Amino acid sequence: MDFLDAERLANPMDMVEQIATSNDWAFDRATEDEITINVTGSWAEYQISITWMDDIEALHIACAFDLKVPEPRRAEVRKLLGLVNEQSWVGHFDLWNDESLVLYRNALLLAGGAEASDRQIEVMLSTATDACERYYSAFQFVVWAGKSARESIDAVIFETAGRA
Repeated sequence: MDFLDAERLANPMDMVEQIATSNDWAFDRATEDEITINVTGSWAEYQISITWMDDIEALHIACAFDLKVPEPRRAEVRKLLGLVNEQSWVGHFDLWNDESLVLYRNALLLAGGAEASDRQIEVMLSTATDACERYYSAFQFVVWAGKSARESIDAVIFETAGRA
């Protein structure tokens, strides 16, 4: 039985493009199955690449920010990745060794011809940017301030209670 022969009514990338357009985000649709969107956050400009992977019927998202990890800090960044990913319910962070970049990755499985909704794609995009916004400064602390992974994660997950 071949599970990958289901008929798909729409290319989910068309919805991604519509969402990018409605948010006035700059984007480049390189192919029918790939789009890159630039989103400005509070901490950085995020480059979001979304790819339709037809062979596994998945919409893959990768969100990167401009923070090159020098070789001497990679081991500590990998420790930080572990601490960050322990707290993540959806998606995960990776160190892309070829470019020495930290990126967030996730996928939406649409097996059997399932169709993505606008809301699902919007949540994928917001989850990616929210995760990058939340942990960006932790990666900066490790890379530029020379802090340990534990010090960095503790600094960004510290939440105040009450009001001053």
